[in-house]
Amino acid sequence: MPGESGTPFAPYQLHVQEAADFIAARLDAPPRLGLMTGTGLGAVTGGLMVATALPYSHIPHFPAATVQGHPGRLLYGTLAGTPTLALLGRFHLYEGYTPLAVAFPVRVLQTLGVDTLLLSNAAGGLNPSFRPGDLMLITDHINLTGENPLVGPNFDRWGLRFPDMSRVYDPVLAAAARKAAAAAGIPLTHGVYAGLKGPSLETPAEIRFLKTIGADAVGMSTIQETITAVHGGIRVLGVSTITNLNDPDHPAPATVEAIVAVAEKAAPHLGRIFAGIAAELSGA
Repeated sequence: MPGESGTPFAPYQLHVQEAADFIAARLDAPPRLGLMTGTGLGAVTGGLMVATALPYSHIPHFPAATVQGHPGRLLYGTLAGTPTLALLGRFHLYEGYTPLAVAFPVRVLQTLGVDTLLLSNAAGGLNPSFRPGDLMLITDHINLTGENPLVGPNFDRWGLRFPDMSRVYDPVLAAAARKAAAAAGIPLTHGVYAGLKGPSLETPAEIRFLKTIGADAVGMSTIQETITAVHGGIRVLGVSTITNLNDPDHPAPATVEAIVAVAEKAAPHLGRIFAGIAAELSGA
């Protein structure tokens, strides 16, 4: 079977299994829900009743989080009654990681039995109606990274060779997010996310191009993880925190410090939405 053994991909499968076994031995119950936080969004997990915390550096084969605003810790506990694994910090292509390395945590979640993944990121706003601090439900994405985590041999037990991408972001989860936001009085907009490799920010000409092709927000993450999750049969919900506005006619410099500050302020609101989704999953 392609990708099963005797190929360069085989060690990757083994590393995923070893990481999953290490984590599973430290959990009280199999997780159902996975959370992955973006830059400055660690407080998204504020409602998690934490039972176990593991630095990434303690987990076999886990990459290291090197970016400001990514703590690099895995938390296990319950969120609104749902067994949950939360990843505080992710990995990026611009750090020099391969698509397989970026996707590694999602494969570990899949191996552990997670069936629902909530993704968050910090993104630049392209839609002129957006404001810093807005939360954007991702309805679709545009992969402009030039990379795909499914390139290479297909491990058939993980998913189909050619996964369908017509409904990447689960509409049932989206409805639950809207319901939770409305109940909490939190405005929630929606739009298309464009993923670039980075790490340089976009030029005014690139911003015009992104707006022309239908993007409402742009960032440097989420795409690889989402493709991997869809391939693995995991339902996905994505939310972007709009940290700054990209106006090509009035360009303004953006700093990492300012982006992190806006994300940190918005994180508790996003956490309440995620907790509402978790409550739907648990039937609470």
